[in-house]
Amino acid sequence: MSLKNFLTSKVFFKHVAIAVGIVVVLVFLLLQFLSYATNHEQKIPVPDLRKMTVEKAGEQLEALDLGYIVLDTVDFRAEFPPYTIVEQDPLPNVNVKEDRKVYIKVNAGSYSTIVLPDLIQKTYRAAVPTLKASGLEEGKKTYKPYLAKDVVLEVWQNGKKLKAGDKVMKASKIDLVLGDGKTGYEEPDSTSTEDVNVDDE
Repeated sequence: MSLKNFLTSKVFFKHVAIAVGIVVVLVFLLLQFLSYATNHEQKIPVPDLRKMTVEKAGEQLEALDLGYIVLDTVDFRAEFPPYTIVEQDPLPNVNVKEDRKVYIKVNAGSYSTIVLPDLIQKTYRAAVPTLKASGLEEGKKTYKPYLAKDVVLEVWQNGKKLKAGDKVMKASKIDLVLGDGKTGYEEPDSTSTEDVNVDDE
């Protein structure tokens, strides 16, 4: 049989059909294997770990065939219990694959201490932003006699007088004693001057 006759014969087309079928089957099996090997269809929703302790979060993640890595301890946040998770990546309810690591950040046990800035002789308007920039809050505001109005004269906390450089807890309230601006220079009382009578001799 000549080549031309073979290429146009039923036998040739039968062989081509068999070869195409084999290729299709092999491709299908390969895709199935890759899907299985990469867990393509597997979707595990990440649980919400916020406000959990690291130990409790670890148990929950292990039950889902997930892991975790603690990235850092962040400054204390009052809205979260001490030593609990405040941030996570991926976020809750995001679908991930088996053995995925969840990156977490943990709340500190309490506020850290900071150095009290120098507020004496600053105006009230300048002192309050300085407090906030240092991580502190404004507490009670009282006045005492002083020539300049709204100038910081004293700084107190919990009944204790403070000075610049003292260490206080971050986010704590600082009480300010300000000048009332009512003290001025008093003129001599004219009624206190005695009249002097000179008698002619």
